Amino acid sequence: MRKIISLDIGGTNTRVSLINEKYEVEKTLISDTVVGNTDKFLANVVKTVREAISEDDMKDVIAISAGVPGRVRENGFIDILPNIHISNIPFSEYMSKAFGLPAYALNDAQAAALAEANVGPWAKNRSVYFVTISTGVGGALCVDGILKNSSNEAGHTMVPYKGEVHEFEHMCSGTGLIRLCDMNDLYVANAKEFFEMVQNENYQAVAVYKDWIKMLSRWFSMMQELYQPDVFAVTGGVMKSAHLFFDELKATTPACKIEAAGCGQMAGLLGAAVYGFYRVKNQ
Repeated sequence: MRKIISLDIGGTNTRVSLINEKYEVEKTLISDTVVGNTDKFLANVVKTVREAISEDDMKDVIAISAGVPGRVRENGFIDILPNIHISNIPFSEYMSKAFGLPAYALNDAQAAALAEANVGPWAKNRSVYFVTISTGVGGALCVDGILKNSSNEAGHTMVPYKGEVHEFEHMCSGTGLIRLCDMNDLYVANAKEFFEMVQNENYQAVAVYKDWIKMLSRWFSMMQELYQPDVFAVTGGVMKSAHLFFDELKATTPACKIEAAGCGQMAGLLGAAVYGFYRVKNQ
């Protein structure tokens, strides 16, 4: 059975998996990501792959594919990895030379979107709009399992609030919630503290929460008008508090089908594998 060496590279950890064409994860290894030095970063990725994948496994491997937290060109050249503090990284060229295999790379949010559209519980839908709401906001549309639109600009769409216009992620992301609270003379350290105050029915927090839900609803409705997805698959840090707001979000956006993303921590690895199989097939 054909297999992909799939990587999910983050600012803290690098995960390597061997994934077959049924999207079964056969083995996984996690190592620390090397930061601040491009050569050492690339050498460590190669080292981690060699530790994770045996020579016997390599017989069935047709490509290497990675999801990374930064801007990536179609040829697998990475312009910048801000959280890893390196730039101008010839990732695919380096990996291909090291292993004698085609090597691909894409943004990690794009990888997660491909996982949700091809492997997750919403894969039977023709169009899936993946949304991550965490430190910032990202979005990606997949149609028939293929990435059609992907941009961090999703978080930079403008929303009105109290007579002013703000970027959506500056108001509604996990970090944005802190700013939204501050604008209402409510001081919280993080989104977790805010949602705890909402749960405890703090009147200031509840008032801010209502404004937040209204802005979220408007944004999802706007994305629905633009892209007409069959389903929104939502993930990110704020979903840790989904039990407090998710039902209300759905109720206030009846034209949208909004669901929790289903691939969890495996989304990056599975999506990178989807991308690898797709690229090999269409090269």
